[in-house]
Amino acid sequence: MSNTVYIATSIDGYIAREDGTMDWLMDLPNPDQSDYGFSVFLGKMDGIIMGRKSFEAVLEFNEWPYSVPVPVFVLSNSMKELPPGLPVKVEIVNGELKTMVESLKARGFNHLYIDGGKTIQGFLQADLIDEMIITRIPILLGAGIPLFSQQAPELRFEHVKTDVLNNMLVRSRYIRKR
Repeated sequence: MSNTVYIATSIDGYIAREDGTMDWLMDLPNPDQSDYGFSVFLGKMDGIIMGRKSFEAVLEFNEWPYSVPVPVFVLSNSMKELPPGLPVKVEIVNGELKTMVESLKARGFNHLYIDGGKTIQGFLQADLIDEMIITRIPILLGAGIPLFSQQAPELRFEHVKTDVLNNMLVRSRYIRKR
């Protein structure tokens, strides 16, 4: 089983503004309308685990941002029901992370995309992240929601590759050293 983070951050390590908005990601020049390999990545995933706040942010987008239809598991203890008319299978999950991941594995979900700040932090705290693909966006936000928390445990990763995309985005891939 592998759990992968695929996320963008500002140069100073923020994934969203303090109010949760990500407008700075949408303002990037992209003359070729490239997804920079995201759909290829998503095509390798069996499902997406995201936090409630990330799920609610995705629902605010003009269109569903995931080009490949994979099931979404919304990690939430407070959400009781889902809005109608979702374009893919969505399920609410909760409980202890290791148990929840093992349950998904038993159901055949072996390659999971982990998304959302608190969700990623929780998975790191539980040492459940096997790979991180982090794209740095050339902007300093100065404040916001950080990708990593100060309570993160010391975990070692091996750098695999770094690519420069559109002469401005820096995407690095890391694999967990166990």
